[in-house]
Amino acid sequence: MSAVMTLLRRETALAWGRGGGPLVTVGFYAGVATLLPLAIGPETERLAAVATGAAWVALALASLLSLDRLFERDYEDGALDLLTLSDTPIELTCAIKCLGQWIATGAPLALAAPIAAIGLGASVQLAPLIFACALAGGLAFAFLGGIGAALSLGARRGGLLTAVIVLPLFVPPVIFGGGALSAFAAGLPWQGGLALLGAYAAAAVALGPLAMAAACRNALS
Repeated sequence: MSAVMTLLRRETALAWGRGGGPLVTVGFYAGVATLLPLAIGPETERLAAVATGAAWVALALASLLSLDRLFERDYEDGALDLLTLSDTPIELTCAIKCLGQWIATGAPLALAAPIAAIGLGASVQLAPLIFACALAGGLAFAFLGGIGAALSLGARRGGLLTAVIVLPLFVPPVIFGGGALSAFAAGLPWQGGLALLGAYAAAAVALGPLAMAAACRNALS
C-alpha cells in the first residue's frame, strides 16, 4: 500500500507540474467559455440554450491538453521500464497514472464547469448536477485518454495521434452527461443519463488499465 501511495503522489505531482498542470486546462476552459458569447452573440436566451452543451464540449477538449505526456516522459527517460519491472503490476501503475491525472486536472475542471455554465446563462440549480457529471466524465476522460497516450508511445506527433484515438471514445460521456443536464433543465427524468455516464466511467476505469498495460508492453518490446 505504501508503494501505491508513493506512486500516486509521484504521478499527481508530475501531472500537476506537467505543462502547467491545471492552470493550462482551466485557462483553456475559461477561454472557450469567454469566446462562445463572441461567436454566437450575447443574447441571454441563446447562450442559456447551449450553455450546458458548450460546457461539456469544452471539458472534453480541455481534458486532451496534457494527455500526450502521460506516458511519454517516463518512456523517454527509462522510468517506464523500471515501473514495468517493479513489483507493482503495470496495470495498477497505469491506473494510478490516470488517477493522478484526474486529481491534478480533472477535479479542477469539475470545479470550474458549474462556474462556466452559469456564466453562460445556465440555471444555478444545475450547478450540483454539472459538478457531479464533470467529476464522472473527467474520470472517464482521464482513463480513456490514457489508452490513447499509451497507444501513441514513441510515435511522431504523439499528441495529435492521441487526440485522434480518444476523441471517438469521448463521444458517449458527452452524450450521456449533456443529456442528463438537458433533461434536468427541461424538468424531465435525468437519472438515466447520469447512470449511463457513471457506468461508462466505471467501465473505463476497469478496462482502460488493461489496454494501457498491453500498449506499454508493446512499446517497450
